[in-house]
Amino acid sequence: MELFRNLRIKAGRSILAGKISKVNRRPYYTNFRSVKSMGLVWDASRPEEFMLLSRFHQKMSEHNIEFRILGLFPGKVLPNQFTAVRYLTCLRKNEIDFFYRPDSKDATVFIEKQFDVLIDINFQKLFPLVYITTLSRARFKVGLADAEPEKSPFDLMLSINKPVNIENYLEQIILYLDMINSESSKKAV
Repeated sequence: MELFRNLRIKAGRSILAGKISKVNRRPYYTNFRSVKSMGLVWDASRPEEFMLLSRFHQKMSEHNIEFRILGLFPGKVLPNQFTAVRYLTCLRKNEIDFFYRPDSKDATVFIEKQFDVLIDINFQKLFPLVYITTLSRARFKVGLADAEPEKSPFDLMLSINKPVNIENYLEQIILYLDMINSESSKKAV
C-alpha cells in the first residue's frame, strides 16, 4: 500500500514540476511596514498549535495586515475550534485528488492570491501543502531551509534546530522580515 501511495505522490510531483516551468514569478519584498497581506500554509494535524496561530493572527491584525491560513487536516471532520474562523480554511482528505494535489476552490483561491508574504509551516513536507506553497503567487515566500535549497520554493529560508517551536519560528520570521530593507525602499524615503 505504501508503494502505491509513493507512486501517486511521485506522479503528483511530476505534474507539479510541469506546472512550475510555466509559472513566471518574481520575488518582491521591500520591508515589513509595506506588508498588507500575509498567507500561512499549515499542517493542521496538531490542533493544539492553533492557539499560537490565533495569537499570531492577532499580532498581524494590530499591524493592519490581512491574514489568511490554509491548513491541511488529515481527518474528514474538522475540530470545533477550526470551524467558523474567518481567517482559517482547512482542506480535508476528500479535497485531495488521486495524486495528492489539493482539489478545492479554497485552495485555488489561496494559490492565486498575491499575498505580500507567504509563511510555510509544513515541517513534515506534506505534498498537498508543498504543492500550494510552490504554485502560490505570493510575492515573497518564507520557510525552513532544505537540504537542497536550489529546489526550494522559498525566497527566505530559516535554519532552525528541530523540533521546531512554531512560536519561536514565527517570531524569527517577523524579526528577519523587519530587518530586510531593500534598496528600492531606501531610495523612496
